[in-house]
Amino acid sequence: MDWLKHNRDAWNHEVETGNKWTIPVSHDEIEAAKKGEATLLLTPTKPTPRAWLGDVRGKDVLCLASGGGQQGPLFAALGAHVTVFDNSPAQLARDREVADREGLAIRTVQGDMRDLSAIADESFDLVFHPISNVFCESIRPVWKEAFRVLRPGGRMAAGFMNPAAYVFDFDLLDRTGRFEVRYKVPYSDIDQLPPEELAARIAAREPLEFGHSLTDQIGGQTDAGFHIVGFYEDFSGWDDPLDRHLSVYDATLAKKPMHRHHGND
Repeated sequence: MDWLKHNRDAWNHEVETGNKWTIPVSHDEIEAAKKGEATLLLTPTKPTPRAWLGDVRGKDVLCLASGGGQQGPLFAALGAHVTVFDNSPAQLARDREVADREGLAIRTVQGDMRDLSAIADESFDLVFHPISNVFCESIRPVWKEAFRVLRPGGRMAAGFMNPAAYVFDFDLLDRTGRFEVRYKVPYSDIDQLPPEELAARIAAREPLEFGHSLTDQIGGQTDAGFHIVGFYEDFSGWDDPLDRHLSVYDATLAKKPMHRHHGND
């Protein structure tokens, strides 16, 4: 099936239903950011360390697969030149909504996170990529494209799911709270959900998810040419049963070397 088209429609639907990651930041949050105070999230609850981002004033920032009127406007209020790239037109509309409301300059681009061909080489100083590659079937192209559009010495801050989150029987866990290993990594809703569960998810316009191996999440970054220089873990913040046992949200800080290395093909 065309998972990219489905997930575009699904995230448009998430905007309609008020998913927490589609709610634009407030005027007060923008005013605080203009004073240098902003909470930027790669994962559900832990703020991204400010040392990871540095002073973004005057810097070119790509918010990759990061629509929703949250991170992009905050970066713009902090003084960055911001481009928000996302698969969902409705999510991008949220960013334009905040930009219009607050008098901020934000460029929005709709597309597939694996294909940044609309963006020239070495255009950005920072790529900010909160948890979203869970909605993408293959992620190594994402890392390669992020590496390409970063300037030498640029940084990529990325959030992603530990694949351990995908090995359990989700339906059983929701109904009983009991953990039973059922699926394998790498995981795909399309390939591994029982047909009736997949059909129900599609009918409900829920985003389809993919649980990528750490070899692709972390090894994919280093194979693209990045040096990983920071890491932390996080919980869900919404009392997910896994929170009592394991942090399944991860964040990495990666740097593009100053020399002209373009990764491994």
